[in-house]
Amino acid sequence: MSEPFQDSLLLTWVSGVIGATILEYVTGWAMEQLFKVRYWDYNNQKFNLHGYICLSSSIAWGFLTIFMTHVIHKPIERAVLSLPVMWDILFVAVVTVVFTADAIVCTREALAFGRSLEAARKLRQDLDMLRVQTALLRMDAEDRLHETRTDLETRLAGRRADLEARLEELRSRTGNRLEGLRGKSESQLLELLKEKEASLAAIRERRRKFLRSVLRSNPTASSRRYKDEFQDMIHYLEDSGKGQSPF
Repeated sequence: MSEPFQDSLLLTWVSGVIGATILEYVTGWAMEQLFKVRYWDYNNQKFNLHGYICLSSSIAWGFLTIFMTHVIHKPIERAVLSLPVMWDILFVAVVTVVFTADAIVCTREALAFGRSLEAARKLRQDLDMLRVQTALLRMDAEDRLHETRTDLETRLAGRRADLEARLEELRSRTGNRLEGLRGKSESQLLELLKEKEASLAAIRERRRKFLRSVLRSNPTASSRRYKDEFQDMIHYLEDSGKGQSPF
């Protein structure tokens, strides 16, 4: 985009600011819609637009365009033009193949990471329901052991409204999957908890390498849709998987 203006540093800078800013916004928005992860976030910067672009970044793009146009591009252009046409075609073909292969691999990894976040969110919901059911069982057992029948009925009557409200909130978030847990013993629920937590740990472990590469090149990466799951994977990565799950 800057080539028509390369005789003017000012116009080169302006074209770089406009072109790179538009490209950065469109790319950031499209990647978040497709992969459910925001690979850079300017929300903590002044004069940002939806976190995809900001004034300081746009200004930097303009100077980078000058550097690329007047310093990097010219010697490369002379070197390419000095080569035979067949060598140019071969070089372009090799670069195209490598670029395409890399794009395919990266896209697959990014899509898989998004699916992992969705799976982690579902497991979090299952764990929440299991813990609620386990807590209800324990509470009921403690009440039976330490209170008389009359006191138990009084306490349960007072708790019923609160428990029903909490269960209704869970149903609204997770559907009616909690119904399938009714009738299970505490030991069965604890076993289910262990299975879900093991599955969650496996998901975090599978995605550790990809997340590390994402954070290395994009330290402000985030996910609005899977905020809790994304942060949990980051914590898991930071302590090498030794810490306990925070949920």
